[in-house]
Amino acid sequence: MASTVFERSAPDARIITDSLADARLAPFWLDDLGRREAYPRHSGTVHYDLAVVGGGYTGLWTALQAVERDPGTRVIVLEAKTVGWAASGRNGGFCEASLTHGESNGLARFPRELPQLDRLGAENLDEIQATVARLGLDCDFERTGSLAVATERYQLAELGAAHDGDGELYYDAAGIRSLVNSPTYEGGLWSRHATALVHPAKLAAELARACVEAGVDIRENSPVRGIDSELPTGAVTLATDGGFVSAERVALATNAFPSLLKRYRLHTVPVYDYVLMTEPLTDAQLASIGWEGRQGIADLANQFHYYRLSADNRILWGGYDAIYHYGGRIRARYDDRPQSFQRLASHFFTTFPQLQGVKFSHRWAGVIDTSTRFCAFFGLARRGRVAYAAGFTGLGVGASRFAANVMLDHLSGEPTERTELEMVRSTPLPFPPEPATYAGVQATKWALDRADHNGGRRNLLLKTLDAAGLGFDS
Repeated sequence: MASTVFERSAPDARIITDSLADARLAPFWLDDLGRREAYPRHSGTVHYDLAVVGGGYTGLWTALQAVERDPGTRVIVLEAKTVGWAASGRNGGFCEASLTHGESNGLARFPRELPQLDRLGAENLDEIQATVARLGLDCDFERTGSLAVATERYQLAELGAAHDGDGELYYDAAGIRSLVNSPTYEGGLWSRHATALVHPAKLAAELARACVEAGVDIRENSPVRGIDSELPTGAVTLATDGGFVSAERVALATNAFPSLLKRYRLHTVPVYDYVLMTEPLTDAQLASIGWEGRQGIADLANQFHYYRLSADNRILWGGYDAIYHYGGRIRARYDDRPQSFQRLASHFFTTFPQLQGVKFSHRWAGVIDTSTRFCAFFGLARRGRVAYAAGFTGLGVGASRFAANVMLDHLSGEPTERTELEMVRSTPLPFPPEPATYAGVQATKWALDRADHNGGRRNLLLKTLDAAGLGFDS
């Protein structure tokens, strides 16, 4: 089997060891917040018009837009730990227009309505940018666009076919290296308008601030243990460690964590994604790369990397490994996986050999809510009183706002353009119970790795999963 560029041009092991020696096991974004606003625990028994479970992007966008739609609405957000602690404070900060995890996935799953989904996704990203400006959200928002880069020649055809001379610009090897200087690049595509970059933890913190200023109550360290709605109509009751919350409507925004609705617990699996952050680059180091457009970057392998510059010119470098633990377990000890960090560091210095000597300041992991169709799904339960959205599969920074609007549309009981979408009305196939999920994930990962080492050619297992609309991705 053929090798990839990351094996053909691997750096010396000592470079990897030295670069990771002082890396702190903590998400850089959360560290970089400094002092954060703390919100009280929930206690007692209270009633609200809307209760939102989850204090990440999906929950915060839901709460904020609920009071913007109707300023008199009484809203509470219940967060099990702290605002933005999970995926919303650990991701790469790629705020994408795509609602379907990219054009090819959207075309495969929703071909008839893809133009509509593309339009709604572009409008959603424009509205995020407008909200950031209108509310003064201090989150390092940059509308940079993104680069998709080929690191093997077989990947070039896909990029060349997407060139349209306007929003999608194709570059050959020399052209893409003039934008970002890496010897691994064989070509690239600049999607000029469809991506913004944000500071993930700042965005969560600022959304929480905007919520509170609009009248929303936020309660941290208040995990919801149960949901009760025995009566056909009336309030839904949420049980927390400190008491109860009853609400006319409930929005569930727990994503990778087990749903309060048992029937949907197999519709997502938690997949661990690993990330490194460098120390700030010097002017000379940055000049050796170029990257004047500050685009977000991802390569085209099945096991892909994503990377970007921070506001202070660090490089975030993540992806490649996607680790599923038997039974869908989420544990703090899984955050530290030395073999993943070492592999990431090796691939970093293959991509940017001119940066040998740069140190990583932070290393961390986050859990992605992966669904079998690679994009979010939506629904209603408890006779229309409980809405849910989950399954973003790693592209939820922008799509979470769209999902919040879908949940609010559903809870209003009135059909909208969003609720009539096939993407919103359909539900992906669930993952099978254990041990089948674990075995299936491991077999799929093996097959994806083989494809990356075999010119992208997909074996019978992957072709069968493609035909069935099933998959595993981060």
